[in-house]
Amino acid sequence: MASETVDRPSEQLDEAGVWTTTEDGERVPDYDATFPTINEGEVVHGTVVRVDKDEVLVDIGYKSEGVIPVAELSIRRSVNPADEVSLGDEIDALVLTKEDAEGRLILSKKRARFEMAWKAIERAAESGEPVDGRVIEVVKGGLILDLGVRGFLPASLVDIRRVQDLDEFLGQELRCKVIELNRSRNNVVLSRRAVLEDERKEMRQAILDRLNPGDVVDGQISNIVDFGAFVDLDGMDGLIHISELSWSHVNHPSEVLEIGQDVKVKVLDIDRERQRISLGLKQTQSDPWQQVLETYHEGDEVEGKVTKVVTFGAFVEIMPGVEGLVHISELAQHHVENPREVVSQGDLVKARIIEVDAERRRLSLSLKRVEGGGVTERADDSEAVEGTPNLGLSEEVFPEGAELQAEVVEADVPPTPETPPADEAPPVEEADAAQEAEEPAAPAEEPAAPVEEPAAQAEEPAPEQADASIEADTVAPDEQGPGDSEGEPPASPD
Repeated sequence: MASETVDRPSEQLDEAGVWTTTEDGERVPDYDATFPTINEGEVVHGTVVRVDKDEVLVDIGYKSEGVIPVAELSIRRSVNPADEVSLGDEIDALVLTKEDAEGRLILSKKRARFEMAWKAIERAAESGEPVDGRVIEVVKGGLILDLGVRGFLPASLVDIRRVQDLDEFLGQELRCKVIELNRSRNNVVLSRRAVLEDERKEMRQAILDRLNPGDVVDGQISNIVDFGAFVDLDGMDGLIHISELSWSHVNHPSEVLEIGQDVKVKVLDIDRERQRISLGLKQTQSDPWQQVLETYHEGDEVEGKVTKVVTFGAFVEIMPGVEGLVHISELAQHHVENPREVVSQGDLVKARIIEVDAERRRLSLSLKRVEGGGVTERADDSEAVEGTPNLGLSEEVFPEGAELQAEVVEADVPPTPETPPADEAPPVEEADAAQEAEEPAAPAEEPAAPVEEPAAQAEEPAPEQADASIEADTVAPDEQGPGDSEGEPPASPD
């Protein structure tokens, strides 16, 4: 074989590119022909032959090793070259400069990955295939993945349900779908949730085919919202509406459940077309209403705690899970404008059952129909109140002569110079009849000194009294009438 090489004609050697002829006609070896032809912007393949703290040397078969500065190793910031490559690794690099001021060949590993990654990402975006990337940063609103380019994964698309702590994904390899791509802005937006949903689509269909309304299954609370709680049924979420959480009133689902809690729920309804499952938690618990129907009847007196005060009354819990409504008209013997004037949340009360509606699961209670009923113990451990509560209104709230007006409850008011004693004052009915049968006397000729009206007397006299006074002034102007400036009590109607 060696002899054949030596005896080969010069023309064949020239064609092989091993020899070249100089201007003087001398044949010399053509060393440049043995090196590959490279151009700037071209991706080359080579082997790592040296790793320093600020650069990496790569043998690409050229007349000199290529140099990769540390800034051109990775898209990550402030990296250690030893963490990116090792001695003997085969890598791809992009030619930045064939020969710099010092005669070095400058390469870039991250730009080679960038070019190849963009081609792979574009193909994946067109076909819908997922791409793999490692989480390298946790930023505000999501994660940054290394795909050869920086891909952004929003926090809402990291998982099927909202992730509370994104730091747990740092360093993990995630498979995502490309949902947005912009080469001019180097912008790549990813979605891991889309991949997970595709993987669980078949699993969800299997769950829907397996479950039927009435089944009792085990699950785990995956999320809590204002209107209910979501339960993970081994691959598919079902909803427990807030009204199906407990037999008693629930203000917010967090009062009875917490995320991650294991629960046993009953399947109430399945929408196979929309792939939705309605669940119930209270159906797996004993129904307290059965005990109510067996224990209590209309007319029974019960004790309970006020759980909620609303504009139209108050709810009282007579046993765990059973609440009755005390309508505002059943709170007290007197007229009540605001239920909070009588009861507060947490008060212990004594009430009477006035209606039991088993079909609608409603209980109507009354405080005013219980002798000595009402609030028996305040929520703040203040002094107990028996029966109708005392509102603490002063006497000035009621005007003078209020005992003569119709439909006004008699008040125990001490006599004043302008008001006759209670034993001398005629009853309301007799006083009205006397005013209609007898003409009252008129005021004296000389005008009397004005009398100051009490500040609290805000009500006007009854229409009958006003008409009688006007008629008296017209008929007998010479005689004094009741309530004159002399301060004399009115004449007896008898």
